[in-house]
Amino acid sequence: MATQHGEATSAVDAAELEAKVKRMYREVALHPDGGFHFVMGRVLAERLGYPGDSLDRIPAAAIASFAGVGYAFGLASLQHGERILDLGSGSGMDSFFAALQIAPGGQVVGIDMTPEQLGNAERLRRDAGFDSVAFREGHIEAMPFDAGSFDCVLSNGVINLSAHKEQVFAEAARVLRPGGRLAISDIVTERELTESIVCNTDLWASCIGGAAQVDTYRQAIESAGFAVQDIQENRAYSFLSEQARNASVTFGVKSVSLLATRV
Repeated sequence: MATQHGEATSAVDAAELEAKVKRMYREVALHPDGGFHFVMGRVLAERLGYPGDSLDRIPAAAIASFAGVGYAFGLASLQHGERILDLGSGSGMDSFFAALQIAPGGQVVGIDMTPEQLGNAERLRRDAGFDSVAFREGHIEAMPFDAGSFDCVLSNGVINLSAHKEQVFAEAARVLRPGGRLAISDIVTERELTESIVCNTDLWASCIGGAAQVDTYRQAIESAGFAVQDIQENRAYSFLSEQARNASVTFGVKSVSLLATRV
């Protein structure tokens, strides 16, 4: 039986989910060549649309751990001197990529809850001399930033992992200046997932169980105070595991990129 996603998320054990997500992305940070349900690294980045000449200017180890699902920079229209926030910054690849676009001037801040990812990203930042980038430990549902601090909020394949998406979007609206932009890529579904899938924390950690139906996802963004400008399907993204591919066929699980502005 299908269920409304918001109702089912209340049945998810948030502590168990966070532990499993941290465990998975700890492995991504420490063993990027391991076996995961998703493609990773430079092959994925170029397939999604990241230009090779820009990737050449980013630490290779950050690219090796890249596990994004789309290329929201095509919608973000970053400008010189802007302040950018990267939600779930992981290896730091998107933060470094954004830093190239907002230079000279500007600043990028990445926030992540996984210590191993933060440790890797900070080491790479320091070694590569990305002085305009900073990384902070924290949760995207309760961000340690002042209201109106940023011009654009980015996220890539992360918000689907949260059991409290409404809080994430509300926080994104809070930290953005009026007229600021939300440019994200994420996993959504065409049809509501069954309750057994939504309440399975293993499937959440694999970027499947937490995927909201696209209309519900859009409504949550708009309810937080955004006007959605564009939604594009990322047809270049695909899952590796049989379980994920089956979910894609049965429920229309897919990657999209989205641009919204804070009203």
